[in-house]
Amino acid sequence: MAVVLDVLADATATAKSGIDPDIELIDEIMRYMTVYPDAVHHPKEDILYSKMVARQPQLADDLANVAVDHQEIAALGTALRDDVDAIVAGAAVRREQFIVDCDKYVQRLRTHMQWEEKELFKKVSEVFDDDTEMPDVEPLLRIKDPVFELEIESAFRRLMASLENG
Repeated sequence: MAVVLDVLADATATAKSGIDPDIELIDEIMRYMTVYPDAVHHPKEDILYSKMVARQPQLADDLANVAVDHQEIAALGTALRDDVDAIVAGAAVRREQFIVDCDKYVQRLRTHMQWEEKELFKKVSEVFDDDTEMPDVEPLLRIKDPVFELEIESAFRRLMASLENG
């Protein structure tokens, strides 16, 4: 997700410079981000975190904001995707609003991911001593990642090409 966010941030910088960004690429990015991370990845994390709290109730305060973070990120993603859908449909969308929505989304998701890297994943390791204790959340939500799985969905080929060339 960090690499995809980098591509989105680059497109935002292009828009800030007054040049029209590759809106088809941004469309693919936002379809990906709202289809996979928001709809699959974050719910899997929410399940994992609830299992952590069940195992160590003292973590409830530390993990209380995770679901709220995921909801806020999803709302920002939806707002940006709405901007992009409107642009693709030929509607007038102010460049400034598009840029603000891009910046908010990228910054909020990056902040969340940094917190996960610095704090949360450490807690996961502390709660589940080894891989045999880690709950298997895969069977709960069986949706493949449409970009990073072995077979790339055709709707995301432009995004994958951008990642490979970037």
